[in-house]
Amino acid sequence: MGLLIGLVRHGKTDWNAKGIIQGQTDIPLNEEGIAQAQALASRLSNEERIWDAVISSDLQRARRTAAIIAERLGIPVLEPDIRLRERYFGEIEGTTEQERLERWGADWREQSVGMESDAEVRARGTEAITDLMKREEARNILVVSHGSFIAQMLKELCADLEDSRLGNLSYSILERQGDAWQPLLHNCTRHLDEIKV
Repeated sequence: MGLLIGLVRHGKTDWNAKGIIQGQTDIPLNEEGIAQAQALASRLSNEERIWDAVISSDLQRARRTAAIIAERLGIPVLEPDIRLRERYFGEIEGTTEQERLERWGADWREQSVGMESDAEVRARGTEAITDLMKREEARNILVVSHGSFIAQMLKELCADLEDSRLGNLSYSILERQGDAWQPLLHNCTRHLDEIKV
């Protein structure tokens, strides 16, 4: 088996529950998000151990998710990396879909609202992952980050991967094979089936 990287979206927040775009606004996990992180940690603790360490963005929802997983698995938490942050959504951070429609109209996605581009997200993400893999060499690392960021990284690293919306606490695994990354698991949330909040 080649080098592995795991990509985990953080647990649910109150803004997720209300359909509010968070972007780089630092919103904490809610009770359901904590339970989600505990569910994935439990799943991973019952599977063959493959993760050597966990890293996250510096935003508290990702950091808390990473800490819950690391504690259960007994693995170290690496220094958070700001480059693993969610996309900066500019003026639309803190708004619901209805508020965006009212303020900018149906074509709000095409307007200049100060949002970080796909190319910008992919460039900083690729740099962060490349640096992480060089620094950690032969260690398998679990990366806890954010939905739009992970979606862009999956598109960048696995061009043929089907595009899909990533749920909170989704879990994907990529394996390094030569110069390419191959998906072994994509957007899996089966560990959330047992949660009752």
